[in-house]
Amino acid sequence: MDNREEIYLDNAATSWPKPESVYQAVDNFNRQIGASPGRGSHSRTIAAGQIILEAREALAELFNIKDSSRIVFTGNVTEAINIGLKGILRPGDHVVISSMEHNAVARPLYSLEKQGVEVTVVQCAPDGSLDPCSVEKVITERTRLICLLHASNLTGTIMPIEEVGELAGRKGILFMVDAAQSAGVLPVDVEEQKIDLLAFTGHKGLFGPQGTGGLYIRPGIEIRPLIEGGTGSLSEQIYQPDFLPDQLESGTPNTPGIAGLCAGVKFIQETGLENIRGHEQELTDYLVQGLEEIEGVILYGPCDSRRQTAVVSFNIKGRDCGEVSFLLDQKYGILSRSGLHCAPLAHRTLGTVKDGACRLSPGYFNTLDDMEKVVRAVYEICTSG
Repeated sequence: MDNREEIYLDNAATSWPKPESVYQAVDNFNRQIGASPGRGSHSRTIAAGQIILEAREALAELFNIKDSSRIVFTGNVTEAINIGLKGILRPGDHVVISSMEHNAVARPLYSLEKQGVEVTVVQCAPDGSLDPCSVEKVITERTRLICLLHASNLTGTIMPIEEVGELAGRKGILFMVDAAQSAGVLPVDVEEQKIDLLAFTGHKGLFGPQGTGGLYIRPGIEIRPLIEGGTGSLSEQIYQPDFLPDQLESGTPNTPGIAGLCAGVKFIQETGLENIRGHEQELTDYLVQGLEEIEGVILYGPCDSRRQTAVVSFNIKGRDCGEVSFLLDQKYGILSRSGLHCAPLAHRTLGTVKDGACRLSPGYFNTLDDMEKVVRAVYEICTSG
């Protein structure tokens, strides 16, 4: 790494920087505890187990989950989604998704399709928005699950999960939400939004380290384990425990990462979700308004901070998005992401699957001064020929 001043705008991939308390929590665990949770009865393994429990409780409070043992820790949201989809769906089942889904949802489902699971993709509008009525129209008597992202990683478009959750509940269909882009940024309430399965990652809006994530499973839902092995419980048995979270948590967890995740969640609770959201809306509005005024810039998504998270994707007419991202980095120290963002379905919806897009995703620690510099840099790139 060089010493140049940089503006980090890739928070939709991984948030950075983290709150200082997150770094301290990870370091403290590695230096002072360092033991495996639930393996034995000595003081350090008990301390490690307490950290896991504390993190579960903090997440349960954030998402209004009544029983924290229904939260299963995973390595990331992709693992959580795979556990949910592959643990529930069987040949003959029908599942409904939107045309804005990430490959974390699309790829496992298309794999399951080869095994007899039927998949229906509901087309979203060109700005990524979804009409709940279009979901209801494709429901059949075999529909087992509706799986919907809460906010798009490409456009930030916020999906109508309350309406879809109500629809799913009324029809007796399971409702799974991919909260990769919304956890820690938008209000998530599994009771109010009628969410049966909630998949989340720790390293984005929750301010945790990479290698952390989880899946909430409503009571009464049975899921086949994706992985089986040691859990630290019922070790005398050769069969996997049949109770949560042990049933779906085999092997030593990423306890230092979960310690950092717990600190990240506490930072959100202390700062206030509404304050984080308000600041990111202010940054988004500034960025959108500034880019809209530049001739040659094409913006995607709602272009309205009330309808999207802090994700702004754009192209410059006649310029390759990879080249634009490269110039932003090398000439201006602005870190963005270009390409297809692991979301080809979403790019087809926008009409950008051949060209991709350059994505700017500010976070809580960015400033309006950062946004001003970004707008000025894009303007200079547009006018440089």
